[in-house]
Amino acid sequence: MTSPWQRTAAGANLLGADGRLGVTIFEEMTGLAASRGAINLGQGFPDEDGPEEMKEAARRAIAEGSNQYAPGKGLPVLRNAIAAHQRRFYGLEPDPETEVLVTTGATEAIAAAILAFAEPGDDVLTFEPFYDSYGAMIGLAGANHVTVPLHAPHFQPDPAELEAAFGPSTRIVVLNNPHNPTGAVFGRDVLEQLVRLAAQHDAIIVSDEVYEHLVFGEPHVPIASIPGAAERTLTISSAGKTFSFTGWKVGWVAGPEELVARVRTVKQFTTYSSGTPFQAAVALGLGLPDEFFAGAASTLRHKRDILADGLRAAGLTVYVPDGTYFITTDTATLGFDDALDLARRLPDLAGVAAIPVSVFCHDEGARRTRSLLRFAFCKREDVLEEAAGRLARLGGLV
Repeated sequence: MTSPWQRTAAGANLLGADGRLGVTIFEEMTGLAASRGAINLGQGFPDEDGPEEMKEAARRAIAEGSNQYAPGKGLPVLRNAIAAHQRRFYGLEPDPETEVLVTTGATEAIAAAILAFAEPGDDVLTFEPFYDSYGAMIGLAGANHVTVPLHAPHFQPDPAELEAAFGPSTRIVVLNNPHNPTGAVFGRDVLEQLVRLAAQHDAIIVSDEVYEHLVFGEPHVPIASIPGAAERTLTISSAGKTFSFTGWKVGWVAGPEELVARVRTVKQFTTYSSGTPFQAAVALGLGLPDEFFAGAASTLRHKRDILADGLRAAGLTVYVPDGTYFITTDTATLGFDDALDLARRLPDLAGVAAIPVSVFCHDEGARRTRSLLRFAFCKREDVLEEAAGRLARLGGLV
């Protein structure tokens, strides 16, 4: 019999075989980077702030007294802005009064959605590699975490494997699109198959779309826009990635009134409310002109290409992402079959820190992704150019 904290830790791959709580790979790599003076391309947070007008709006809100609890479901100005954003970019029409809920970042939205619907004995399906908070919350709920592998080089699921993963106990499908850690953007065929299978098994779709504006090809397609999806889909996003304000922790969930109400029931007993002065600032950001959103993606694409060139020069196989902050490489071409070992040596060898993809997997998936290493490119161009130069010398050092 395990306690809730143990199930949470085990779900996020933080519980050792001896039952002890381990240090996250992010803590370990950040510590190594700091002690070695290495450039930290491990964690996915920007080193530049977002739009100045949003910062000014937050300062103004504080000065004008917006410092107490916001309504539990979020300030009306932000809920209206979220609904307007969904209509403007995707043609979706959520009711801001009943079908939009503001949360403490996407992390709380994910947690509240999974805890609202998953029970012991239920299957919750994710792709693998998976963002660690999914595993943590599935574990806390006492549900079974079922995974579908994403295969290099494009990290798309095999249709037969996806279909086989569904069963009579499938309760929730957690979709992360664009996908962290691989940077994949799933094709319409994948989204349509997911909707068909979810309907067939009466499963809820929880769609984490925090990188929706950080795509480098075709515009983002929310799964809620696929025919048959809207009535069973909770769409999650946040201000952190789009606007480079990860510390503000303003997120949201949109979907059918009945589903959102159940998520709100869980959410109101976690944080209840947070970030009041930031909510109006995020509302302003969601209304910025199209040029802002296109420019954010274009700038990030250029940063991706700077780092990709350095990684290729190092002799690594580079899987160029179609979205997100992250780029995946295969270290096998340098003679490494264990990216975790290389990650621990990389701060000394090249003065750069990265994260092995295997930490985002269960045991079988960890073996399959054993040689893969993830780098974050959401940093200043001069930092990325320096990192690329350091990495380009790596081939001669190993």
